[in-house]
Amino acid sequence: MRHLQFDGRYAGAILEGRKRATVRLGRRPNLKEGDLILIHAGGYTLGRAVVERVESKRVAELTDEDALLDGFSSREELVGALKRHYDSVTEDSPAHVVVFKLVERFDRPVMSSDYAYEGNSPLEIARMALKHLELSEEERKLIELFLKEGSLRRAARRLGGLNRRYVIREVLRKAYEKLKGMGLMGPKV
Repeated sequence: MRHLQFDGRYAGAILEGRKRATVRLGRRPNLKEGDLILIHAGGYTLGRAVVERVESKRVAELTDEDALLDGFSSREELVGALKRHYDSVTEDSPAHVVVFKLVERFDRPVMSSDYAYEGNSPLEIARMALKHLELSEEERKLIELFLKEGSLRRAARRLGGLNRRYVIREVLRKAYEKLKGMGLMGPKV
């Protein structure tokens, strides 16, 4: 399933239906009409949506209608927001308007980092992995570090930087799949 990430300040507008589109600059998003996607904002997975259309144009061609779908009152306000989100925006910059419809709103917000584990807490997966799985020495050390630090972010910093989060996430994903295969864990969303 594909994902659309948003700044947390847009969560309310998405959930209330005031924001039904996003304008992305640069390369065209790998989305097409009918795709089912997960909507993330502020570190939470808010729900599922269906892509209604993806339209490519230049920034100069953006309209007030595009702005209204994206939750802004005018084209000028939309372009101002784009300039805050992207390093360089010109009238010739490629822009892609992704219009979506929220089809399922999660009853409780799911941490985006938990969604990879079907709503299960990464900390619980780590505890269960230590208790029930045969792990390599490296996997055990990573999981123990994660549990000691209490967050992916802090554990990754201890490993040398935030870009190291993927190492821990991969071990947790692998552990979750094994635990799921053993019938010890399953989807919660």
